[in-house]
Order: sequence, then C-alpha cells, then structure tokens
Amino acid sequence: MAAAAAGGGRAAEGLGGALRPFHDRASDAETRLAKLEALLLNKDVLTSGSETNSSAMKDLQSKLDAANTECLTEKEKNKKLIIENEKLQYRIAHLIRALKEADSR
Repeated sequence: MAAAAAGGGRAAEGLGGALRPFHDRASDAETRLAKLEALLLNKDVLTSGSETNSSAMKDLQSKLDAANTECLTEKEKNKKLIIENEKLQYRIAHLIRALKEADSR
C-alpha cells in the first residue's frame, strides 16, 4: 500500500510538474491583471482631476477673454483721448498765437 501511495505520489508529482507552467502563466496573468486594474483606477482618478483642470481652464479662458475685451475697450478710449488731446493742443497753439498778436498791437 505504501508502494501504491508512493506510486500515486509520483503520478501526482508528475501531473503537478506538467501543470506547473500553466500555474506559472496563470499567476503571471493575475499579476498583470492586478496592475491593469490599478492603472485603470489611477486613470479614473486622473480623469476626474482632468475634469477639474478642464473647468479651471475654462474659467481662466473666460477671464482672459474678459480681460482682452476690457483691454480693447481701454485702447479705444485711449485713442479717443489722444485725438481729443491733439485737438486741444491745436486750439491752445492758436490761442497763444492770438494772444501774442493781441499783445503786440
């Protein structure tokens, strides 16, 4: 009986040896699967983070657009003021000339 058990043990050992590569491949596959699951979870975290970044980017873009609009408005005001200033300088120059002519008489 011990011999039969020993023979059966060798058969189980042989069978285990034959299945060993399959067991190793299954273990490797489980390891890769665990890594992929971890990457997927990280990607989900990054995606929600990128959504936050996206909303922050949209907010910054809208602020930039508002600032650009304000800048254009201020440039237009500046142009108008420059034109008005040139007109006033022209009038001042003529008034000074008229005063000098009046003083010389």
